[in-house]
Amino acid sequence: MENGGGNLEAKIELLLNVEKQMRQVGDVAGTRKAVTDILQLCFEDGAWKTLNDQIVLISKRRGQLKQAVQAMVQQAMQYIDQTPDLDTKIELIKTLNSVSAGKIYVEIERARLIRKLAKIREEQGLIAEAADLMQEIAVETFGAMAKTEKIAFILEQVRLCLDRQDYVRAQILSRKISPRVFEADTSKEKKKPKEGENIVEEPAADIPSLLELKQIYYQLMIRYYTHSNDYLEICRCYKSIYEIPSVKEDPAQWIPVLRKICWYLALSPHDPMQSSLLNSTLEDKNLSEIPHFRLLLKQLVTMEVIQWTALWGTFKDEFENEKNMVGGSLGEKAAEDLKLRIIEHNILVVSKYYSRITLKRLADLLCLTIQEAEKHLSDMVVSKALVAKIDRPMGVICFQSAKDSNDILNSWAMNLEKLLDLVEKSCHQIHKETMVHKAALKV
Repeated sequence: MENGGGNLEAKIELLLNVEKQMRQVGDVAGTRKAVTDILQLCFEDGAWKTLNDQIVLISKRRGQLKQAVQAMVQQAMQYIDQTPDLDTKIELIKTLNSVSAGKIYVEIERARLIRKLAKIREEQGLIAEAADLMQEIAVETFGAMAKTEKIAFILEQVRLCLDRQDYVRAQILSRKISPRVFEADTSKEKKKPKEGENIVEEPAADIPSLLELKQIYYQLMIRYYTHSNDYLEICRCYKSIYEIPSVKEDPAQWIPVLRKICWYLALSPHDPMQSSLLNSTLEDKNLSEIPHFRLLLKQLVTMEVIQWTALWGTFKDEFENEKNMVGGSLGEKAAEDLKLRIIEHNILVVSKYYSRITLKRLADLLCLTIQEAEKHLSDMVVSKALVAKIDRPMGVICFQSAKDSNDILNSWAMNLEKLLDLVEKSCHQIHKETMVHKAALKV
């Protein structure tokens, strides 16, 4: 046989006999040593087909020890990156995958093998196949796997789903990670496991730190929310990235992120969460570094009508420049949505200052046609952003909410109570003045 294969076969046969003797007497260390020596011989001889055959053979031997199979899989995994070509590498990964399938004691090794195979498939352009491979493994059930490695694996599953535009499955997978897990204090020393507890393995060398995983997680969530144009959630994701210490310490990183926060706040529909984020961002001292955006947020907070043409003239260049910043452009319909948010802001301002207004006057204030003004107002009423009624024949809008009979009766009762209090006070004052004057006359 080539490469001294005959000699190799004889050595393997001898070691297999040793492995059998050790296995039958239950010698864990001896069996493990014999198994790893067989693999080492095949590797040194470059006999990759024999290596695969021996892995399958050893794993199927009667009464094979778990420790021996685990040692064999771990040993063979070290040879994956040293294979002569891609086909040999894939064959070895598939062999190890079939051997470790259904065995809890090598579940972590199998997850790592699947990840390697998925990466190869992705490099070959087979995104769908890579995503399907990754989805076979549910790492959240692995007790011995390190937390960071679990998170990294799930994030890889989410990324592949987004790459294949499977947004529903990407959302389901992303929910396996709670954002609170990133807030854990990594500076605390790890406690030694008590007797009977599962020993957590060290993560693989290429696994990022928890804070790096946090940034990856929110970047993937931004990709997901961008698909549905959920501006407020995108803003919250950027806010979480902005809070990462490594980002906050470097102006080159936090300035583009803060810009994005401002833009997405401006694009978000008006609600309590958006209002809270808007006010907290305005209080940020770093906003003074980008005064243009401070002005933008200040206009959104101030209850005054904003002229769209003047605002767009001021911020058009900044908006166009966003394409060159970190995180890319704001989306195709972002400019239209920004105009819509300014119109909504203006309608809210008008509703604060007017209880009744003509439709024509509202259209003039918003710089829109009567039909457009009516449409935007109707949309806001439907979304319950404000309360309004339109008398179309008269062309009048009423911003006061209709009161039911109980509210009216309560207001009447309150008004009567106030009236009686006023009458009583007036009588008291008259009586007091009368007494003073009588006293003065007697003197």
